[in-house]
Amino acid sequence: MRMPTQRLSIWAAVVVFLLLIPLVAMQFTTQVDWNLSDFVFMGILLFGAALTYELVARRMNDYAYRTAVALAVLSSLMLVWINAAVGIIGNEDNPANLMYFAVLAVGFLGAIFSRFRALGMSRVMFAMAVIQMPIPVIALIIGPRQGAEPPGVIGVFMLNAFFAMLFVGSGLLFRQAGTQPSAAAQTV
Repeated sequence: MRMPTQRLSIWAAVVVFLLLIPLVAMQFTTQVDWNLSDFVFMGILLFGAALTYELVARRMNDYAYRTAVALAVLSSLMLVWINAAVGIIGNEDNPANLMYFAVLAVGFLGAIFSRFRALGMSRVMFAMAVIQMPIPVIALIIGPRQGAEPPGVIGVFMLNAFFAMLFVGSGLLFRQAGTQPSAAAQTV
């Protein structure tokens, strides 16, 4: 296994490479309109996701646990990214999109309270999925026109179901990691 600083250097290089994509695209199209704060935000978001994966996944040598962490981090990253870029409910400025931070807060606090143990993390992922699903219903109750903008009401429900399925998948992988007989012995 590589030294942590080497792995973080690799992640930093990956983040820089990913940020070069919109930078180069800006030179060839007007559809990509990023400013310095967009690059800083995405750099922090991407590197933060990589750092989170490294800090949490290295706790276990179990493949299911590491995959569950990767799926949870990637799902959370995509949830923030989509909300910041275009929004899920309406556009990115729609205050209804702030409800998705409740999903992330449950994940963050649940991970801390479960001490990143596989079975506890499984429950946290399932809770995140349960909290994810009623958000479009609440948005429609608060303001019936909340889902009128793209992706539309059906699209919002489909996106929420997609994220809920990702969290359930992560929860199932955490459960698998927690029920394996050697899971307790693999804690680093």
